[in-house]
Amino acid sequence: MRQVRVDSLKMGDILGKTIYSSKGRVLLGKGVMLTPIFIRKLKDMGISIVYIEDDRFDDVIVEDVISEERRREALELIEKSTQAVRFGKDFDGFALKELIHKIVEEIFFKKDVLVNMMDMRSKDNALFAHAVNVCVLATVLGKAMFMDQEKLELLAIGALMHDVGMVQLDPELVNKVEGHTPEELEVLKSHTILGFEALRKKKEFNLLVAHIAFQHHENMNGTGYPRQLKEEEILPLAQMVAIVDLYDKLTSDHSGFKRAMPHEACEILMGLVEKVFPLEPVRLFLRNIAAYPTGMTVRLNTGEIGVVVDQNRSMPTRPIIRVFDEGENRVDRGGGLGNMKEYNLVEQRTIFITEVLG
Repeated sequence: MRQVRVDSLKMGDILGKTIYSSKGRVLLGKGVMLTPIFIRKLKDMGISIVYIEDDRFDDVIVEDVISEERRREALELIEKSTQAVRFGKDFDGFALKELIHKIVEEIFFKKDVLVNMMDMRSKDNALFAHAVNVCVLATVLGKAMFMDQEKLELLAIGALMHDVGMVQLDPELVNKVEGHTPEELEVLKSHTILGFEALRKKKEFNLLVAHIAFQHHENMNGTGYPRQLKEEEILPLAQMVAIVDLYDKLTSDHSGFKRAMPHEACEILMGLVEKVFPLEPVRLFLRNIAAYPTGMTVRLNTGEIGVVVDQNRSMPTRPIIRVFDEGENRVDRGGGLGNMKEYNLVEQRTIFITEVLG
């Protein structure tokens, strides 16, 4: 399996990972042979990256942090809960807590957790997929910070619901990518207050859940909102959600940012340390991110082009790359195996990645 841009898909490519709708329904299943109609549908949905099967990478497994079933369940439940908030109705907080318990258990008891998959997010499920991803990423960070399971579940539910206030705003404004007026920006910023008000009424939730929604846009240097809090005034759980919230927005489509590759997003986060975010949670988070996810096509300083086939857990920026000889100048489906060879970048220190290829 390897990752490709939708723009480079060809008829006959086989989808390697299932794509879901906002309600957790299967839009295109793993193993589907892509036709021109399916490829056009992917483009219309706003999906830019997918995983496809490739004979040369049959042994390459791209693992999500949580199971496919759990992600589907989370998408369905967060969509149902936020729709209730949108129409001023109550939602089942106990069902959400039960889901969070399952997600946290999956991550908590997994021996090695490395975020190692690019997002396949469509326009229709962008807000809900973002909520689920922030929940998963925050739990990974919380585990790296040695939180116990009870505190992890508190963090995870706050992360899942951090943007719930957004659903109470005009969808056209929320989905507007650029060109906001100062008045529109102030309305968008109000999602933190709206989220706080919606969550503080939920007797099933710890009040800290509401405060995570309230504070996840506060910055250490006081430039955030809604209260311009500084340093220790900001809830540490909210800072953790803020870090993973930005990372997920940077590496996804439909977030208002130009999509960045994971290694670029890691550099941006480091650049914000001690200005927006504290150092320690950022450092620990980046140790659990594959800067070059498995399945990604890259160019090396040797001039060779290859695919990331495995990770070095101790050094996520130095993965294992499989390249091909015999004059092959690009990685493509079919065409024979050629003379396959691999570089472990931890062992071969003079070889490094110079470019990520779409």
